Amino acid sequence: MLRINDVIQYEDHRYRVLDFSAPHLIWINLDSEKAFPEVIRIAEIEELVHEEKLKLMSDPYAYLFNEQVIEGSKAQVIRDERMSLIAPLLPRSGLYFRMERGKLVQERCDETGCPKKTLYKLLRQYWQRGCVPNALLPDYRNSGGKGQRKESTKKLGRPRSISPGTGFAVDAAVERMFRIVIDRHYSNDKGVSLPYVHRRFCDMFQLTRPDVASSDYPSLAQLRYFWEREYSKPERVRLKANKITYQKDLRPLIGTATAGVSGPGSRYEIDATIADVYLLSADRQRIIGRPTLYVVVDVFSRMVAGFYIGLESPSYVTALQALNLAMTNKVELCHSYDFEIQPEDWPTVGIPDALLADRGELLGHQIESLENAFGVRIENTRPYGGDAKGIVERYFRTLQADFKPFAPGVVTATTVKKRGGKDYRLDATLTLREFSKVIVGAILRRNLNAVLDKYDRSADMPDDLVPTPIEIWRWGIRNRSGRLRNVPSDLIRIALLPRQKVTVSNLGINCFGEYYTSPELLKSGWLHRDSSLGRVKLEAAYDPADAGQVYLFPEKRSSEYWVCSLSDRSRQFRGRTMWELWASKQKQRKAVAKAKVDDEVSKRKLENMIEETIKNAVRSAPRDKTASKDEQVRGIKHNRIHERDQERQKLKPQSDHGLKQKADVTYLHDKPEDGGFPDFLDDLFGDDE
Repeated sequence: MLRINDVIQYEDHRYRVLDFSAPHLIWINLDSEKAFPEVIRIAEIEELVHEEKLKLMSDPYAYLFNEQVIEGSKAQVIRDERMSLIAPLLPRSGLYFRMERGKLVQERCDETGCPKKTLYKLLRQYWQRGCVPNALLPDYRNSGGKGQRKESTKKLGRPRSISPGTGFAVDAAVERMFRIVIDRHYSNDKGVSLPYVHRRFCDMFQLTRPDVASSDYPSLAQLRYFWEREYSKPERVRLKANKITYQKDLRPLIGTATAGVSGPGSRYEIDATIADVYLLSADRQRIIGRPTLYVVVDVFSRMVAGFYIGLESPSYVTALQALNLAMTNKVELCHSYDFEIQPEDWPTVGIPDALLADRGELLGHQIESLENAFGVRIENTRPYGGDAKGIVERYFRTLQADFKPFAPGVVTATTVKKRGGKDYRLDATLTLREFSKVIVGAILRRNLNAVLDKYDRSADMPDDLVPTPIEIWRWGIRNRSGRLRNVPSDLIRIALLPRQKVTVSNLGINCFGEYYTSPELLKSGWLHRDSSLGRVKLEAAYDPADAGQVYLFPEKRSSEYWVCSLSDRSRQFRGRTMWELWASKQKQRKAVAKAKVDDEVSKRKLENMIEETIKNAVRSAPRDKTASKDEQVRGIKHNRIHERDQERQKLKPQSDHGLKQKADVTYLHDKPEDGGFPDFLDDLFGDDE
């Protein structure tokens, strides 16, 4: 049922409930400047409610209930004076009824000398605005025309006291020019100053108002006032920054990453950066540049789950190496860098629920195997949305801050040095292994001992919980749902390897142009030289560090795989990496492409020669033949014999008359048999026709 002071809408008017006087209800119209309390039967109100003609509304004067009035202010004095005039009338129940209200108001007028019209106005204001003392406050908020434009033929504001001239009033034409120069020169991320924009305005103003002295041009302050008045503060910030910077660094952030996860392993963030240090080769003879650093961080505990340090560029392949380490045991890795830890010191072993990464690294069909096999939810950031991975992005600065003050070869602001300075790249001292040891040590210290002062705790976390990554992880495992799932390391490795579409033929598995075989493949019958089998298209996983093997999946959407090795046809790549295979194939393709260019040239020359020869033959052929067609056909055999004899005569060696006569040979015994080869020319080249 309705209550006193409720605001309800009936038809096109709003009413405030003032009182109940059974069987009637008393209300007043809020939208009328001449309204007085009206009496309506409660039964009629109930009928309107059932007919859904009444609607409860929010109080338009609710702000007056909590209005803070400054003690001793003019508004308080006026409010109290007004209240004192009508206060004696308010307790009188007959004030709501027209006949008695007139008498009561007249009596009060006689007592105070206040005009009757004023008392009626104050009572109406008191009733319409909520029946509280603040309802009688003066409407100073409506004074001054706040937000309204002020039109004047003279310059507004204080007159000039130092600068020459009297100034110029900003009219619609000047405002239009203000907006043009601001939109053209200032509303961008080029870093142009407002005085520069004002000078461009003066050039434009001079063309339109040549009769105005330069000392009276609209001032820089007027341009700045227009900029701040017409463009809101959020809009000014957005216009002065490019879209990427605004989305990444300036837009408001109202949530935290921790609030969106339930416990350890709920979400991992992965990202890469180029470390700010130059390294040396293992023999310390060459500068090899800056290494790539991948980091995988658990959002809930801020614990580093895995990493990659190497010279490969950020890519899907290198990202999977970091993920593989994040999901497997790290004890042996730490031991290789002389750090002795227990499995419970780095407990991030298993597959998380979700993985957040950049769009380029884990986007596409390559990561589908991890999704399908283990149900990992892959989340990709929006383009240029590095702020979506704020935890891992911030960790890069924290991690590099551990070695930057000490390591030589650290990147500084510029490579251009002042007199007497050195190029920081020439200061490189650490090798890749030494740098990796530094990073592993920094990760272990942060995981086990770093205090996270600004960690946003949830309500159920105890006050005595030490905010270090390892303690938060352990608390989450005990009290929250531990989301990591244990899977054999070999299955994780295969699932994380990159995939490639392959074809199966009688030569084997064709992957990157080379062929692989396996015992299972032989038993399957796919290698038989039977054209009816056709080519089978499947998928295989490969390790970029080993070109000798691929892992064939004989069935789609199945985790079963066959280990296939290079066949003898592709033996040249045994013991080599996929990177070497790709480089070799690239060189081969370039060599073949170059040879094909030469082949095209020679083939074109051959075709031209053939065409020219045929044309000459056609021109040389006799036009009138004396023999008939039948005679020409019957004479083929004879003509062939004739031409053959002529060819043999050309092959016969010519006698050289200039040679000396052979001397006669006198044999001491009987003449030996002739050891020459028999002559089979007639048998070999006899006519077959």
